[in-house]
Amino acid sequence: MQSKIIVSLCLVNMFVCCCSFAFGQNAGDAVIQNNKSVDTARQIDLIDIGKALFRIRPGKVREKQDKKVYFSILPIGGTVPGGTGNALITSTSAAMYLGPKKTTNLSTATFTPYWNLGNRFGLPVRTNIWLTDNSWLIQGDTRFLVYPQYTWGIGDSKAEHERTLLKYKYIRFYQNVLKRIKPYLYVGLGYNLDYRFNINTDDSAPDLEQYSGYQYGTGKNSFSSGISLNMVYDNRSNSSNPLPGMYGNLVYRVNPTLLGSNQNWSSLYLDVRRYIRMNPEKRSQQNTLAFWSYFWTALNRKTPYLDLPSTGWDPFNRSARGIDQNRYRGRTLFYAESEYRRDITENGLLGFVAFVNVNTVSGSGSLFTSWKPAAGTGLRIKFNKLSNTNIGIDYGVSKGYSAVLLNLGEAF
Repeated sequence: MQSKIIVSLCLVNMFVCCCSFAFGQNAGDAVIQNNKSVDTARQIDLIDIGKALFRIRPGKVREKQDKKVYFSILPIGGTVPGGTGNALITSTSAAMYLGPKKTTNLSTATFTPYWNLGNRFGLPVRTNIWLTDNSWLIQGDTRFLVYPQYTWGIGDSKAEHERTLLKYKYIRFYQNVLKRIKPYLYVGLGYNLDYRFNINTDDSAPDLEQYSGYQYGTGKNSFSSGISLNMVYDNRSNSSNPLPGMYGNLVYRVNPTLLGSNQNWSSLYLDVRRYIRMNPEKRSQQNTLAFWSYFWTALNRKTPYLDLPSTGWDPFNRSARGIDQNRYRGRTLFYAESEYRRDITENGLLGFVAFVNVNTVSGSGSLFTSWKPAAGTGLRIKFNKLSNTNIGIDYGVSKGYSAVLLNLGEAF
């Protein structure tokens, strides 16, 4: 009965996301709605509270109606994924318009260094750049990580306590350039590099190949270098806190040994998201249903272990809230999530979310035979009302695991 309920929820989620392409709101109407100026005079954020507490007079820069760049700097403490405990996290987000606001989406650049006061730290930089009139979309994801994390092998056959700690260093360099070919639809090419080195387990534990029973990418180093064909559909005007609309992303990646990869392998990633406003007459108030589904599969049996689809390893590491990152890994992964977002206060300072997600991987069995659900809730605090950036504090729980997660911006 439980599995039937989960399957039904996933099918509903996929139906809402996918059918939006065919039967959703008119794209032209969406952009007109999303680019209307929303009156922020009655809204309050943490910047307003800070000015009131310290009696800072509003500056001219803040009051300018044509301001194009908004910065959000947030030093916080939180929990980094992968089972390595608390960390010091500093999130710096820059949101900017590189063209007229009426015809150009908000570009974002985020730098989120973290350190867990021990043997784990990261220097990730992510960019999503929209050029004038949305003519080009440039995406970037660059990371250097010292990244010990638990792993459970392939599939879902191992229990929680059967995990092993995997240590490695990681360099990622992704760059995609996409050209608009029709309204909201972009096609382009990218280069993707994943280099993991000094891969090892604890001295008393078996090595990764012995533990996982998988021979590719389980040595001391794993190098993948490839090109990707990318297709994006996006009629949202703000990816940090999406307004009503939808998003789709298709990535076909090929990694030949000619470009330095250890093995020839390829993968396919399809991501679909849909946002439905429950009170369209009150655009300044948050009351939204959000749906997210993605399908990720390795198309070759020689895909390196750490490049296989895994929970929490979507491009922005935001999926599977309430499930330990890396908990489930296989050649194919399907994921679905639904979230309800609502303001608590009329001025937009406080809000809440409630979410439920589920995933299934192939490996120890066939796909769609074993569903792993999680659920949770979260608090939202308006950090910057001009860029509509929230501080997110989420609590997620699943069987045998729970976690508190902090983000600058929405999970999806």
